[in-house]
Order: sequence, then C-alpha cells, then structure tokens
Amino acid sequence: MNVSSSIAPSRQKRGWSKKERHTFLLGLAFAAPWIIGFLAFTVYPFFSSLYFSLTEYDLFSSPKWVGLNNYKQIFEDESFYRSLRNTLFMTFIAVPITLIVSLLIALLLNTKVKGINYYRTIFYLPSVIPIVASALLWTWMLNPDFGLINTLLRSLGLPDPAWLLDPQYTKPSLILMSLWGTGAGALIFLAALQGVPKQYYEAAQVDGANWWHRFWNITLPGLSPIILFQLIMGLIGSFQIFTESYILAGGKVDGGKSLGGPDQSLLFYAVNLYQEAFVYLKMGYASALAWILFILVLFITFVLMKTSARWVYYGGD
Repeated sequence: MNVSSSIAPSRQKRGWSKKERHTFLLGLAFAAPWIIGFLAFTVYPFFSSLYFSLTEYDLFSSPKWVGLNNYKQIFEDESFYRSLRNTLFMTFIAVPITLIVSLLIALLLNTKVKGINYYRTIFYLPSVIPIVASALLWTWMLNPDFGLINTLLRSLGLPDPAWLLDPQYTKPSLILMSLWGTGAGALIFLAALQGVPKQYYEAAQVDGANWWHRFWNITLPGLSPIILFQLIMGLIGSFQIFTESYILAGGKVDGGKSLGGPDQSLLFYAVNLYQEAFVYLKMGYASALAWILFILVLFITFVLMKTSARWVYYGGD
C-alpha cells in the first residue's frame, strides 16, 4: 500500500488549527494599514485614471463618457509633441551625461588619498538639498545679469548667455542643474566599485594590462548591473521632470499660453500633464496623457531589460 496516498486525504481534510488561524489574523491585522493604503492610494487611483481617461471631466461636473476621443486628441495636439520632444531630449542627452559624471566622480572617490571621507561627504551633500531650494539657487546662479556663472564667464572673457531667457540654453541649464545632484548616483557607483573583487585587478596587472584595459574589461562589467539600475531610474526620472522646470520657468503661465517658459522650451511631459489637469481643468485629457506616459515608460523599461542580457554581467556569469 502506498503510504503517501493514504496520508494525502487526511491532510486535505485537515483545516487550520486555532493557533494557525490566530497567527494569520494577527499578521493580517499588522499588514492592514499597508494593504488599505495600497488599495486606496495606488489601486483605486490607477483604475480611476483609466476610467477618467475615457471621459470628459473638469472636477466640477459629472464625468461624460467620450470613449477614445481624448487619446485621439492627444495625437493631434502640438503641445503633446513639443513636450515629448523636450522630454526625450533630456532622456537621451541628460541621463547619459549624468551617468558618466557620476561614474567619474565615483572613480575619484574610490582612490586612497588623505581625507577621502570628507571629499565623499562634500560631493554627496548637494543631493540632499530639496529640489525646490536647489532650483531657486540655480535660478540665481544662472541669472544673466548678476548670476555667479555669467560673472565668472565674463571675467574669463567668454560669452555669457541668457541661460533661462534664451530657448537654446534652457535645457542645458537643466543639465547643469542635474549635474549638481550627481552625488547620490556617485555614492551607489562607489559602493559597487568597492564590491569588484580585487584579485581580478591583481591578475590583470600581472598580465600587463594597463589602466584602460582594467577599466574596460573588469570595472565596467563589474558595474554593469548598477549601470542598468541607474539607467532605468534615470530614464523614469527624466519622464517625470516637473519641479525644476516649474521653478526655472517662474511657475506661471507664459503669455497666457503655457508653463513651459521661453518658446515652451521647458514644457516637459509632466509639466504639460499638470497644466492640462490643474490649469485648464481637463482631467480626462490629463488622465489620458498619464496613461500614454505609463505606456512609454513601460516600453522603454521593457526594451532595456530585454537588451540587458547582451551587456550586463552578474556574479555567476
């Protein structure tokens, strides 16, 4: 007779004991605040925005069903394309620059020099400054008349552009500002650098590899999982640029048209979404914009994850 077959039915009939039920209910009670918060502030808004994206809604009247009309209108709206172009510029220009600078800073902070802990603190401090305070500081530094940067450029005999007033320089201004906060990324790279096995470098030196060969064949592969993480987080963040643009553009509608600053050069996707929702009160249209943003970020993240197998190396590889 098969012993396992005789035991299985008794196990199936057996229910939870009083102690097991008590433990489960106690765990559920402790998890309840998170579960309620997740349902109320994540799941419900998620599906509500999907419903509102199919309606015409202005907060003051009942939603009116319009089907896919909002999505059709999006692809006929010039502001959508302008905001998408501005956002993609920051995605494909600012994010790689920020990653490279973060890595270079991490390489410098990984050296063994006297007082290195103080240098690490100094580089990290700007990243803990609130974004609003940092944006206001950069508004003063980039002032074309008495800003610190233009004062320095004039003293060197170099051109002093009107950073925040010239559409050609508004996005470079944001890139400069993003470099101000690279300390957080550099700290993550620094931790990853110290996790690369030292024996790899020692073996490469014995084989006669120079600094570049060691960096290209050991350091970069060892950092590739962190580079992937930083890249994905940077891309997601670039699609959500709002505070910096809002502050640098003055936080007001330009000429009654847009929050995007000079020639709408600072009209990023999140700024356009905010403007449609809270300036024009087109909540249904803004919800459709939010879903387009969700799909774009999901697609880019999916592509990165699918292609990462070609260049990301893990400890077991």
